[in-house]
Amino acid sequence: MNNKTLKYFSVILIIFLFGCNKSIEKSPNIVFILTDDLAYADLSSYGSEFIETPNLDKMAEEGVKMTSYYAAQAVCSASRAAILTGCYPNRLGISGAFGPKSKRGINPEELLLSEMLKENNYKTGIFGKWHLGDAEKFLPTNHGFDEFYGILFSNDMWKFHPERPQDYPDDLMLYRNETPIQSIIDQSDLTKDITDESIRFIEENKDNQFFLYIAHPQPHVPLFASKDFNGSTGNGLFADVISEIDFSTGRVIEALEKHNLTENTIVVFTSDNGPWLSYGDHAGSSGIYREGKGTAWEGGQRVPCIIKYPKEIKAKTIIDEPVMGIDWMPTFSHITGSKLSTNKIDGKNIWPLLTQKENKSPHKELYFYYRQNELHAVRSGDWKLYFPRSYRTLNGKPGGKDGVPVKYENNIVKSNELYNLKEDPSETTNVYSEYIEKAKELEKMGENARQELGDALTSRVGSGVRKIGSID
Repeated sequence: MNNKTLKYFSVILIIFLFGCNKSIEKSPNIVFILTDDLAYADLSSYGSEFIETPNLDKMAEEGVKMTSYYAAQAVCSASRAAILTGCYPNRLGISGAFGPKSKRGINPEELLLSEMLKENNYKTGIFGKWHLGDAEKFLPTNHGFDEFYGILFSNDMWKFHPERPQDYPDDLMLYRNETPIQSIIDQSDLTKDITDESIRFIEENKDNQFFLYIAHPQPHVPLFASKDFNGSTGNGLFADVISEIDFSTGRVIEALEKHNLTENTIVVFTSDNGPWLSYGDHAGSSGIYREGKGTAWEGGQRVPCIIKYPKEIKAKTIIDEPVMGIDWMPTFSHITGSKLSTNKIDGKNIWPLLTQKENKSPHKELYFYYRQNELHAVRSGDWKLYFPRSYRTLNGKPGGKDGVPVKYENNIVKSNELYNLKEDPSETTNVYSEYIEKAKELEKMGENARQELGDALTSRVGSGVRKIGSID
C-alpha cells in the first residue's frame, strides 16, 4: 500500500470513528408521561392495596422511585406550566385551571421545554391534554411542538359534567395539530389512542433525537376505560383506568425496546397533582398523606415520580429528598446540552441527585402556592410551615359515588403551623410552639418569597412576577 492510499484510508477511518463517536454521544431522548389527578398511593409500588401496576412497578425497580416529589401546584394548568418552563407558575401569572375560551394562556415570551429542545434539533410531540390555553396563539404547535394530538383543556369541561359552569362548550373536541377533528364526548378509547399516536411518533423518529410528552387526561373525572379494561380489575372503574394507564406505559417502554432506544432514553412518569377527594370512588388515595387536590397539604402536591435511564440511573434507587416539577427544565437542559431560557427560572438541576452523585436536594426551600397567588406553605429539609389560610376538606366524610361528588367544607388556619415531615409525614401534630427558631427560619423564607413572587394573602405584589399570556 503506497503512502497516498494509506493516507486516503486513514482519512476514511478518522471520519468513520468520528461518526461513531458522535452517534455514541447523541443526546438522550426524553419521554415524559404525565397523568391527571393520579395520587401518591394509586400505584402498587407506592402502596396501593387494590390496584396492580406491574409495568410501573418494573420501571421503578429498574430506575429511581422518588418519594418526596411535588407537583408545583395542586391544580392542572399551573402544574403543567411549571413542568414546561422551570418556573413557579405564579411567576408566570398562572394559577388554577384555564377554562375554555378564557382568553388567557402561556405567554409566548416564555421558553418552554419543547422550544428549548427543538432549538437543539429534537423532534417534539405532545399527545394528550395541553391545558395551557385554547386560543390559537396558545396552541402547542405554536410553542415548540411539531405534533399535537389530544384535547386542549380538562376532560370535565363540557356541558354534561354534573357541576359545569354555564359557559362550558357543548362537547369536547379532539385536535390534531391546530385542527379540531371530532367530538370526543365518549373518551373510552382516548388512553389507547394517545398511546397508539405516541408509539407511532417513536417509530417515525427512532433515528432522531426526540421529546415525547404523553399527557394522559385520566384519571381526572369523568373516568373512561376502553372495553379491554372496563371491569377488568373487579375493583371499580378507577382501578380499571389506572390499570390501563399502566398498560399504556408498558406499551411505550416496549416500543423503545423494539427500536433499541432504551439505553439512551430518559422516561419519566408522574402526576400533575393529588386526588380530587370529593369524587370518592372515582378518585385516588393520598395514602398516609393529608388531604388532596386543591390544597397545599402533602396529599395535594406529593405525587408519584419514577425515572428510568439505564445508561446513568441505577436500578432500585429510592430518593426521599424534596424536589418539584419546576426542576425538569434545568435538568433536561443539563443532560441534553440545551440552552436555557434567558428568563429567570426557579428550578434546579436534579441530575446529580437522580444519578446519586449527590445525596441532597439542591433546594434549600420549596414554596407552595395556590389559588390567585396565595402563599400557603414553605418546606425546608424535613420541616414544612403553613401560613394562615382557608382550605377545602371533607373533614372525614366519605367522598361521592359513581362520578357524583360531595361538597367540600371550608376549614380556616388562623395562625402559622409547623410540621416535621420526617417524624410526622401525615401532618397530625403542629409543633410550632416547640420549635420557634425553626419556625422563624421558615417564616423568613416565606417573606423572601413574598418579595419575589408575591402573596395575595398578605396583599403583596412580587417584583419577579411576569405577565400571563392574553388575547385581550
